[in-house]
Amino acid sequence: MALDTDKIIEALKGASILELNDLVKAIEDEFGVSAAAPVAAAGAGAGAAEKTEFDVELTDVGQEKVKVIKVVRDITGLGLKDSKDLVDGAPKNVKEGVSEDEANDIKAKLEEVGATVTVK
Repeated sequence: MALDTDKIIEALKGASILELNDLVKAIEDEFGVSAAAPVAAAGAGAGAAEKTEFDVELTDVGQEKVKVIKVVRDITGLGLKDSKDLVDGAPKNVKEGVSEDEANDIKAKLEEVGATVTVK
């Protein structure tokens, strides 16, 4: 018996959350598996692996607040008000879950306008 993946996906798109929850429970019961197990295993292995995602934190705005707001807007794509709120709320993460290269690039751009930045 061949499965028609496209038909299954279309049927799932039309299902309610309650119906999907019931489906997951039925699959777990029928096949003796747990939908939560892969998530827990992936989380356990991630701690031992090399860090691949970094957070960029704006620690201090410095003297050029307007320039920092402009750079934050460029980096995040936020509007002016949201960028200003982020800068005013320092210390605060500007970007989360980025590659090391992107994190260092963001740090360099912000430090260029006088901000203090920490990569975590």
